[in-house]
Amino acid sequence: MEDQVKIAVLEQKIEDLKPIVLRINAAIEKLSEVNTTVSRMLAIHEERISKQEEVDSILFAKIDKLRDKMDGNNDRIDQRIRQLEKRVWMAIGGVVVASFVMNNAGMVTNMLTAPDTQSRIISSYVEG
Repeated sequence: MEDQVKIAVLEQKIEDLKPIVLRINAAIEKLSEVNTTVSRMLAIHEERISKQEEVDSILFAKIDKLRDKMDGNNDRIDQRIRQLEKRVWMAIGGVVVASFVMNNAGMVTNMLTAPDTQSRIISSYVEG
């Protein structure tokens, strides 16, 4: 009879463990589902990250091209400004020379049209 009691106790313990085993199985199934969902999410995030890296590289390439273009435009504008400054200074110089000539026209005309003066050598010879 003692064996039967032991068997009955063991059967009762097994019956008590059945809900726990069922819960463990359900938890394992849920963990498996969560694992699958997390794996999908990671795959989607990896894909997004790789697409974002491609977009970033394209944007950086475009930024580099734009910077190069702006540098070229800046150099051309700088060169044109220098040429314009050169022309302005040449014009200012021309105006200064013209105003000098206009202000001193009478003196220059007198110098250019002055009557010829003949030089005379007067000899004073004293005999004695």
